[in-house]
Amino acid sequence: MTNAALPTRNDASIESLAGGVTLMRASFADHAFERHSHDCFAIGATTHGIQRFRCHGRQYDSRPGDFVLFNPDQDHDGRPGTADGFRYTIWYLPTELIDGGSYFAKPHVSDNRMSDRFRALSSSLMNTRGEALRAESLVRAFAGTMMERHGGAIQTMAGGAMARVRGAIHAGFARDITVTELALVAGVSRAQLTRAFGAAYHMPPHVYLNAVRVSEAQQRIRRGMPLVQVALECGFADQSHLTRRFKGSVGVTPSSWRRMIGA
Repeated sequence: MTNAALPTRNDASIESLAGGVTLMRASFADHAFERHSHDCFAIGATTHGIQRFRCHGRQYDSRPGDFVLFNPDQDHDGRPGTADGFRYTIWYLPTELIDGGSYFAKPHVSDNRMSDRFRALSSSLMNTRGEALRAESLVRAFAGTMMERHGGAIQTMAGGAMARVRGAIHAGFARDITVTELALVAGVSRAQLTRAFGAAYHMPPHVYLNAVRVSEAQQRIRRGMPLVQVALECGFADQSHLTRRFKGSVGVTPSSWRRMIGA
C-alpha cells in the first residue's frame, strides 16, 4: 500500500438501505471522534491505513482486513493511527436485525475472508434500490454469520437503580440534566452515581446522554426539521453546539449528513 492510496482530507458518503440499515463509507485524514456510542449494532471494516480507537479502556489498531464490531451503547472513540489517515466502510444495524440476546464478544477482530465478502456486499448494496427484500436478506445473513463467528455470551442489561437512571436520561434528554438529579433517581450519592453507571454501561452518564441526543437529532433531521429547531428539541444549547457534538460522534456535520441521506 502506498501513501497515495490514503486519504488527504476528511470525506464521507452515506446510503440508507432496507430494514433501517445505514451504510457509511468514510475517509479521515485528521478527524478525531469523541467518546460516544450508538443505539444500534455497527459492523465496520478498515480498508486503508490504521483506524485507532479505544473501547472499554483498551486501545485497538484496526488495519485493512480487520473489523470493528460495536454493540448498542458500547462507548468508543476513533482517530487515524498514523499521519496517513484511514478509510473504512461501516454498517449501522437496528437491534431488531440481530437475533435477541446476541452480542459481539470483541470490538476488534481480524477476519480477512469475511472482510472481502463485506467489501463486495457493501458495493452491491449501494445499487439495490427497488430490491428491498434482497438487500435486507443479505444484510441479515451476513450479520448472522458475523455473530456466529465473533459473537459472545448473552449480555444482561443492568437492572434496578441504573436502569432507572438510563430511563431518566431518555425521558429528559431535551433539557439540562444534572448529576444531582440522576443521583436522586438512583438513590445514591453523586460520586456513587458516576461509578455505578460506568460499571453498568461502560461509559459515564454524560457520554450516554450525548449519544441519546445525537440519535434523537438524526431522527428529526430525517424528517426534515430545521437544524435550529433540532438543536433546541434535543437539548443542545444552540445549532453550533449540535454541530460540534454531532460531528464528534458521526464524523460529519448535521447539514452534511442531511444531504447524504437526502432528507
